[in-house]
Amino acid sequence: MNILIIGSGGREHALAWKLKQSPRAERIFVAPGNAGTAIDAENVPISEMDFPALIQFAKQNEVGLTVVGPEIPLVAGIVNAFEKEKLRIFGPNKAAAQLEGSKVFCKEILRKGNVPTGNHRVFYDGESAMAYLKEYGDRPLVVKADGLAAGKGVVVCNNRDEAKDAVLRMTRDREFGDAANRVIIEERLRGQEASVLALTDGRTIVTLQPAQDHKAAYDGDQGPNTGGMGAYSPAGLVDDGKLHWIEEHVFVPTVHSLNRNATPFKGVLYAGLMMTPQGPKVLEYNARFGDPECQPLLMRLQTDLLDLLELTIEGRLEQIDLLKWDPRPAVCVVMASEGYPGKYRKEDAIYGLDEAANLEDVKVFHAGTKLDADGVVRVNGGRVLGVTALGDSISEAKRAAYNAVEKIHWNGSWFRTDISDKAKVKN
Repeated sequence: MNILIIGSGGREHALAWKLKQSPRAERIFVAPGNAGTAIDAENVPISEMDFPALIQFAKQNEVGLTVVGPEIPLVAGIVNAFEKEKLRIFGPNKAAAQLEGSKVFCKEILRKGNVPTGNHRVFYDGESAMAYLKEYGDRPLVVKADGLAAGKGVVVCNNRDEAKDAVLRMTRDREFGDAANRVIIEERLRGQEASVLALTDGRTIVTLQPAQDHKAAYDGDQGPNTGGMGAYSPAGLVDDGKLHWIEEHVFVPTVHSLNRNATPFKGVLYAGLMMTPQGPKVLEYNARFGDPECQPLLMRLQTDLLDLLELTIEGRLEQIDLLKWDPRPAVCVVMASEGYPGKYRKEDAIYGLDEAANLEDVKVFHAGTKLDADGVVRVNGGRVLGVTALGDSISEAKRAAYNAVEKIHWNGSWFRTDISDKAKVKN
């Protein structure tokens, strides 16, 4: 079967690498791809938002399955466009993808399903939001832009002044554009964050191993939010008992709530959870594989991913046996470009990739990279690489990942040094 993967990040490279391992996979295309997918698959110079060109390519190249990586084309309706042309595609349709595309919609689904989440209020203008803050008191809050903001539309505030500043940045300064046409002000939950992903065909739910992302830019969870500076799996703060509780009290009622809302969901449900003293609470949902969580998860997954994706879109997930996992943990360290998550450097040549790739149980997943005409790999994004390694323990996987990171360099490269250290802290 020929497979088309939509996107150009580390998640898409991981998907291409894993799908390539299926005995039923033939040619794998990635549109538009990056320098890493050019090695593990075939890049196609078509934008992820050019739906007519992608559809034409899928037809001309006898693509049996298209897999959508990023959230933007999902929210824009790429699944609807492909299905209208009778093409098989993995991911939720436009209506269901609102679960990620609109935090207000997500909160409504959670409320209707009685899914545990933080208390919140929705505001349609800055004035009413500021008036609410005056009455709320000087307590920690989270201010969220309703729409997509590349993982940066959530501002965690320690006090009322910081919350006011966040509201002004969103509503007056329009820092996140139309994504902040509606703003959510939410109580700040305390605890460690965890990522739990599940596949669902709208009836059956297959939960993946838990992971933990590192959103803040710098060591010790300091600095601004990013798209994710690293991840590891499994996450010990979600043991088997908590994972079962999350299945029963988070995923099941969410799927039922979506069905009752006439927005049935097929694809990946990614629950961002805060493990509070009162139990897990949903911070947000994503409607696709996480990036960088996808990298360590797929390093460990031993079940054929192509089988899983096909059974999902065909409504036959109940036929899947228990998933098989490599028992070894995996750690992914993101290497970023100078300036990220703000304005970042581009075009610098990257050195040491081959040396890192030759290490045992290490895979360097490319994200913001490109190949120039001379075959040199260059920086083309803020998050550049996701260096991922397996090890007999979390500490061994971390050691292997950072050993590989130390072999790679470019002007302005940087990374967090504490990815997976939270595994030592029990919630």
